[in-house]
Amino acid sequence: MQRNEYMYTRFYRRCMALPLEKRATFNEVAELYDRVRNRYPGELFDDLFEAAQLNPQSRILEIGPGTGIATLELAKRGCRITAVELGAEMAAVAKRNLADFPNVDMHVGAFEQWEPPASVSFDLVIAATAFHWLDPEVRFAKPAALLRPGGHLAIVNYLHAAGGDRLFFEQVQSFYESYMPGTPPNLRLTEVSDMKPDTGPLEDSGLFEKPTVRHYVTEETYSTEQYLDLLSTYSTHLTLDANNRQKLFACIGSLIDDQFGGSVTKCYLNELMLARKRG
Repeated sequence: MQRNEYMYTRFYRRCMALPLEKRATFNEVAELYDRVRNRYPGELFDDLFEAAQLNPQSRILEIGPGTGIATLELAKRGCRITAVELGAEMAAVAKRNLADFPNVDMHVGAFEQWEPPASVSFDLVIAATAFHWLDPEVRFAKPAALLRPGGHLAIVNYLHAAGGDRLFFEQVQSFYESYMPGTPPNLRLTEVSDMKPDTGPLEDSGLFEKPTVRHYVTEETYSTEQYLDLLSTYSTHLTLDANNRQKLFACIGSLIDDQFGGSVTKCYLNELMLARKRG
């Protein structure tokens, strides 16, 4: 891996570990989030259900379902789902999206304070692009305590990888250096083959067996408006100074329109990390 690619990975991980209070920013853009955020590949959920040996009678706890993007995939497979979402607006959109699935029970509040009914345990605890927002003090301990013996923890993430319109993402780097403080210079996206799973924290918890990790590569093409809308749902951009955000978006929009024909393709590495509870 080249040094600037390694720096990009480190920078992305740092962005994923923003202060916990910033996790509430998504609630401000719930409808937009639901409309523009990329979806996870169906194959990921097929593999999850097979590997965790889930069936329609299985009980699933989802942490941070957001607007129900992953929840919908789980619900379509028939399991009983309890979902705990921090943001009331996000939860409201999720309830609307899941209206046809009475097997989903949505709770509003922080997972760290939420308590399930007595004597309830789960076959699977899953967090899709939400696990990094949990308080490290309970990040592994609480899911483990809520799982039945032999139950599984699934952590689903996606990372921006090298691919798609590579030249665009090289050129846009200078705008971030100008308008997003803290952006390291000369960052480049990491090749899919060089992106390694970070299983250390989970293994170090001692609560789970060695995890298995599966990767799924997808690409999404966005119009100029769609891409700027997508950026508007990222916490790093939501918390950016309004003046800098306006200038950043103007530069990005002009670049897409003037040099890329009004659309841009982005490559995602979707990751499924699955670990069985010890004991």
